[in-house]
Amino acid sequence: MFFFIFSIVFLSLLSACSGKEVEVRSITYSVPRVVAEYPHDSNAFTQGLEFFGERLFESTGLYGKSSIREIDLESGSTLDSVMLNEDLFGEGLTFLDENRILQLTWKTGKALIWESTPLKLIDYWEYEGQGWGICLLDDGRLAMSNGSDSLYFRSPETFEVIDSINVTLDGLKVEKLNELECDGQTIWANIWQADRIVGIDVSTGNVKDVLEVSNLPLDREILPNGAVLNGIARIPNSENFLITGKLWPKIFEVSFTNK
Repeated sequence: MFFFIFSIVFLSLLSACSGKEVEVRSITYSVPRVVAEYPHDSNAFTQGLEFFGERLFESTGLYGKSSIREIDLESGSTLDSVMLNEDLFGEGLTFLDENRILQLTWKTGKALIWESTPLKLIDYWEYEGQGWGICLLDDGRLAMSNGSDSLYFRSPETFEVIDSINVTLDGLKVEKLNELECDGQTIWANIWQADRIVGIDVSTGNVKDVLEVSNLPLDREILPNGAVLNGIARIPNSENFLITGKLWPKIFEVSFTNK
């Protein structure tokens, strides 16, 4: 895959009569470079992907098929797995600390708290609305999506909403925010039903990076309906990321830079 990167600078006048300087915002568009490919369970309706140390966890969806699992990256095999109740549709997940994993559910308003070793349900929080993606920021807050253009910041102790931001690209709403990965001051989010990942500035909600992943070496003609991009995980002690999709037979290790 050929890697390219270019920047478009948008200029916007804050006010024609305010006397303030023109605001300049730079947005980088790129195609991730594939570093490696790994096997993935093609029956897994991936909703979330998360590394903790050297361990990789996945959340899967669909009623009656939802699960939380620990997987081996190299072989694609499942090391540990627990099925969710049939009335729960699994969504994104993240680590609260070294022993606890938080997993969202779609429409039931429950955030499940799991013990990581072995996987065991130990508690849950309730919330209003839909749950899509979630990740833990460096400052301890949880960032959560619900399929809209908004991200909600929640307390890691109570799950109460602390704040929220609207996500925009050149002043336009970016909707269908789905799986999230917190990476310093950037939140990476895949856009549901699009081959696109956006990098969002945590403090402003402005999109500063757009990644087009339609050219991944994947035979899409053999994929079933609903097999869309979903799943982002930063590899610890690396600049690379893992990305996959619902019902995809592969996980791709990619570089978001030209390094």
